[in-house]
Amino acid sequence: MTSQVSSTAEQADGAVVAEQRPPLPGAGQDGASGPAADAGQQEKTEAKEVRKLDRVIIRFAGDSGDGMQLTGDRFTSETASFGNDLSTLPNFPAEIRAPAGTLPGVSSFQLHFADHDILTPGDAPNVLVAMNPAALKANIADVPRGAEIIVNTDEFTKRAMQKVGYAQSPLEDGSLDGYSVHPVPLTTLTVEALKEFDLSRKDAGRSKNMFALGLLSWMYHRPTEGTEKFLKSKFAKKPDIMAANIAAFRAGWNFGETTEDFAVSYEVAPASQAFPTGTYRNISGNLALSYGLVAAGQLAQLPLYLGSYPITPASDILHELSKHKNFGVRTFQAEDEIAGIGAALGAAFGGSLAVTTTSGPGVALKSETIGLAVSLELPLLIVDIQRGGPSTGLPTKTEQADLLQAMYGRNGEAPVPVVAPQTPADCFDAAIEAARIALEYRTPVFLLSDGYLANGSEPWRVPETDTLPDLRTPFATGPNHTQDDGTEVFWPYKRDPETLARPWAVPGTAGLEHRIGGIEKQDGTGNISYDPANHEFMVRTRQAKIDNIDVPDIEVDDPSGGARLLVLGWGSTYGPITAAVRRMRTDGEYVAQAHLRHLNPFPKNLGEILGRYDKVVIPEMNLGQLASLIRAKYLVDAQSFTQVTGLPFKAEQLATALKEALDG
Repeated sequence: MTSQVSSTAEQADGAVVAEQRPPLPGAGQDGASGPAADAGQQEKTEAKEVRKLDRVIIRFAGDSGDGMQLTGDRFTSETASFGNDLSTLPNFPAEIRAPAGTLPGVSSFQLHFADHDILTPGDAPNVLVAMNPAALKANIADVPRGAEIIVNTDEFTKRAMQKVGYAQSPLEDGSLDGYSVHPVPLTTLTVEALKEFDLSRKDAGRSKNMFALGLLSWMYHRPTEGTEKFLKSKFAKKPDIMAANIAAFRAGWNFGETTEDFAVSYEVAPASQAFPTGTYRNISGNLALSYGLVAAGQLAQLPLYLGSYPITPASDILHELSKHKNFGVRTFQAEDEIAGIGAALGAAFGGSLAVTTTSGPGVALKSETIGLAVSLELPLLIVDIQRGGPSTGLPTKTEQADLLQAMYGRNGEAPVPVVAPQTPADCFDAAIEAARIALEYRTPVFLLSDGYLANGSEPWRVPETDTLPDLRTPFATGPNHTQDDGTEVFWPYKRDPETLARPWAVPGTAGLEHRIGGIEKQDGTGNISYDPANHEFMVRTRQAKIDNIDVPDIEVDDPSGGARLLVLGWGSTYGPITAAVRRMRTDGEYVAQAHLRHLNPFPKNLGEILGRYDKVVIPEMNLGQLASLIRAKYLVDAQSFTQVTGLPFKAEQLATALKEALDG
């Protein structure tokens, strides 16, 4: 794949160019020392070849204690500041602390960046940075022939290799002959660069991820100022550690500049044509969702309340929202999932924009209180960051298998709207949309993200505040019903004729006292009622309220107008589906695409859209949950294409499946 990308770039840009670059600015300062740093202070070295590429996929992989997520995050931040389009895929071990050097303990971070619009973290890495034998073995199957592999040779000891099943060194047995392998003693070089610091070899070796980051930053001409600023801030209270990390980072850069093993570096130009004009930042799905919730509270002019219990991969939302008390945000880390949603529902009753965050197992525990929220008809956001199940399942891996739980996972008829973001940046808008529905229709709302979106990142255009919707919702302030004898009273279940929403009366408002609880309410008065006819009326009314929620029509991307195949998706499959559809169109195939944000209720034009096409394929990271809903509601013979590996689809994999469906 590397050679193909290079060839494409060379044809587009005319030729491979060579240039000479100076050492990293500031090399040798702030305690940098050792051969690598000294080399950086020498006169400019012989010019090295610089190749221009249109895109690159890099994967950092190592032990869970090697700092691969931090390394990937810093490389991503500098890439974002440079102006490339990007998409990331952090991949964490499922165990809290797997034994060092084992396959279950491998942590990786994949980054795809380009000079044009991209949609996925990429199918296969052009560059693999393997910090130990386990990282190499766990990832080599994904690396195409011809790709570059940077290996930390210091970790390829006999014991370390035996631990993962290598009978002999893969660096010597010819198994890597089809790759461009760069053996680099990362640990030794890092320790040597930090020899003037008062650090043990073990402590100095911990900075090898910064050495690797410096090397990769040199290879791909990444900015460095942001990383140095980050290190100075992160270790401000530990100046020796700060200086050591900066020295290791600079040593890695200067090693790339001076070593003969890296004769070529690469440039990927900013994606200047991929984005409309605006202010951008790199953002993860959980961070975007957090900002969306804060924005929703401000747009509604309501305090935002989060009642939550920590659970992977949703905990980051609790962490982030706890930082924003200045925006009227209150966070409560409860003792368990049930207490978290109970507190949130109480906050909704008290007049707050209430949220509870969790993942699939937590949704199961919250189900009774969600049913209570349906009965009380109060606005409540249930944010479910889906992960692999069932039960504890795969805590750090992604899945889309909670859709039917969100739709039906409660006793009785308890309908709840369901909204799903499609990209990390879209989590911001989806959070605001979920809040709109909850407030306008007085209902709990599910927001279904997943681990892929939560931890992945992409550029996000910061919106202008005047483009955001007005979410202000009036509270009830006085009587709303006149009895037969002329007495004016407050009826807590007297509904808005358009939305069927009941009034929202804040406790403490004189004259608006009313009963709450889980037993069925009488229409209008809200009094306890066991009347069968009233129960049926209330059940049908609650269902009608959800069915009549105003959601936008679904849009179809069918540029040819002649497609026979429609690819329908939801949630995080948007990127892989769109990338696959683009590949098919490039090959001359006619394919239409549509993506659902609103899963309950469905857009009103969905049935008509489905009827236009001979074939409908629905890719999902479950065993066909949306496909089952579509078949049942619209009687369409939708075909499922499913995957439950804990990883997102690959574009090539989807394109192959869609081609087979089209030809079948």
